[in-house]
Amino acid sequence: MLGAQAYQFNHALTRSPAKSVIDGLRAGDGPNPVFSHFQSQHQAYQKALEDAGLTVNCLAADEDFPDSVFVEDPALCIGGSVILLSPGAPSRYGEAGRLAAHGQRYFDTLIDLRPRLAAGGRIDGGDILLTGREALIGLSARTNQAGFDALAAVLQDFSIIARPLETPADILHFKSDCGLLDAETIFCTERLAKSDCFKGYRVITAPAGDEPAANLIRVNDWVLLAHGHPRSAEILDYHGYQVKLLDISEAAKIDGGLSCMSLRYHRQ
Repeated sequence: MLGAQAYQFNHALTRSPAKSVIDGLRAGDGPNPVFSHFQSQHQAYQKALEDAGLTVNCLAADEDFPDSVFVEDPALCIGGSVILLSPGAPSRYGEAGRLAAHGQRYFDTLIDLRPRLAAGGRIDGGDILLTGREALIGLSARTNQAGFDALAAVLQDFSIIARPLETPADILHFKSDCGLLDAETIFCTERLAKSDCFKGYRVITAPAGDEPAANLIRVNDWVLLAHGHPRSAEILDYHGYQVKLLDISEAAKIDGGLSCMSLRYHRQ
């Protein structure tokens, strides 16, 4: 059982965006991110984590990996431990190895999932939602059954049960469409709510047109929400959550969101 540990943290690890971020992966053909704007928005994002009570350590930009600013995908944090994953996009295969070099400095324990994976096994952190009582893992274009099986075995050592879910085909990552508000409450899109994957949880649904707002993050007393979704902000305020709005429009150009730009964890 994770309980409030699923959203109570005292540390975060981030990575500065690289100039190569303009070549980041994306589903559509929209405009490239503007590097200087991305930098500014990333700095504001880190400031918000600090304001929420976290000590933020930022790794240097890695030009070899355009998507490396999204540090959540190659790793999963539980308490003060970090589990290195194996992202599903070929251009990101080396990112976990780069994080490994920093494991002993920033985390109490480092567990490398990669040697435990069956051939072809892949799993992205963006597909893993830790709730107060389990790990919901969406099978997607970036996470397969072999990846799930390997992580589920490791999570048993943390007394965490993993539950596989089918991510709707039009959703990149499971957490693209959902975020944890507290140990028993999830904010998600209508299309994900209809899949009935959150049975047993209190579900608050994002209004139509506010789908990007579903990728929010709860950090201690605050809910960080993407700017530009006032109806979602009003709903969350109505339910008693303290909301802080952040402009992440540059990250959104390459399908990035709030959750994927940091590894949030609690270290003793």
